[in-house]
Amino acid sequence: MKILIDADGCPVLDITIKIGKEKNMPIIILCDTAHIIERDEVETITVSKGSDSVDFSLLKLVGKGDLVVTQDYGLAGMVLAKGGLAIRQDGLIYNNSNIDRLLAERHNAKKLRKSGARLKGPKKRTTEDDEKFILSLRKLLGEL
Repeated sequence: MKILIDADGCPVLDITIKIGKEKNMPIIILCDTAHIIERDEVETITVSKGSDSVDFSLLKLVGKGDLVVTQDYGLAGMVLAKGGLAIRQDGLIYNNSNIDRLLAERHNAKKLRKSGARLKGPKKRTTEDDEKFILSLRKLLGEL
């Protein structure tokens, strides 16, 4: 059982590492060559820059019961299909009950953007987001 972090633009990288180390879990950071990320006592895998290159590399490593930190709904859906667990950076735990809705919302937003609509970006990150993430991460790790 391990923690895999989709680390490109991940605001909870250090929080995840700290909690993972407390639980003595192996942690793997995955990033592309546009982001050089190194942390002590944590394996880092750097892949070529390219559309979804980190996602495909992560999927090759994830196994049943592994935990993935990602904000990518598509990746989260594939992790769930492989028997893994997935959590978003604001603490949302992806599961079979919410992933279809999230993917549909993403698809609809993409269609709107293609038609010229301008959508709001994500809200500014708050300490409350970090607290929710910590609670959800500890909950998931406690269940493992």
